[in-house]
Amino acid sequence: MSEKKLQGHPESLYRIPTKYCGGCGHGVIHRILAELIDEMGLQKKTVLAIPVGCSVWADLYFDVDTVQSPHGRTPAVATGIKRAHPDHLVVCYQGDGDLAAIGTAEMIHAANRGEKFTTIFVNNAIYGMTGGQMAPTTLIGQRATTAPRGRDADAAGMGYPIRVSEMLATLDGSAFVARASVHNAANVRKTKKLIRYALDLQMSGIGFSIVEILSPCPTGWGMDALESIDWLEKNMIPIFPLGEIKNAAGSKLKKGAA
Repeated sequence: MSEKKLQGHPESLYRIPTKYCGGCGHGVIHRILAELIDEMGLQKKTVLAIPVGCSVWADLYFDVDTVQSPHGRTPAVATGIKRAHPDHLVVCYQGDGDLAAIGTAEMIHAANRGEKFTTIFVNNAIYGMTGGQMAPTTLIGQRATTAPRGRDADAAGMGYPIRVSEMLATLDGSAFVARASVHNAANVRKTKKLIRYALDLQMSGIGFSIVEILSPCPTGWGMDALESIDWLEKNMIPIFPLGEIKNAAGSKLKKGAA
């Protein structure tokens, strides 16, 4: 592997300062996705579908085509783009406040139809951009601005954290469902492998694929960056376990693509 490969800046990312908070996982995920777009030679044939929330800033950083959709409607937009341009790499880049709340129905039906795009689902268990409110993925006992004493499923009627990936895995149209994390270097490498597999499935014309990524949100969690990494590992992973959840693609993937 060349020095340029190890140390170079991805062509699919602009060289500009980030707006993300210190310790946020979005920047790492951006880098992973941009590296894969470059490695697959698809910069000119990639379209990111982005919603409202911290994900909306993706269009500032990626040097690819992007389309901003109404809140929660990104899967519908991605469906139209992929059907019109089946040879393009179409990626939904969504957060948990968007995908697991207002956009739940859109994502479920897109997965059930087996739409051939890939979703990158960034789960930080909180509403980041809008003020730290409780999200559908917020853990029991986790504090938020709308749950200052912590999420309480019984006494306050706040319900339980939704395991979106497990839910989507039950649908016949979903081909690949996995959960990863970017809280340390080893998991960053695993995350990249899972996303690459999902993108290869898409470009081979195989079903719906989604990679959920657990990501720190130090600002929304009221922690510093190091505390948030430790909190994610000790609290989020037991509730949202990492690894492949469903792989129905099997031998359908073109030989040598993964």
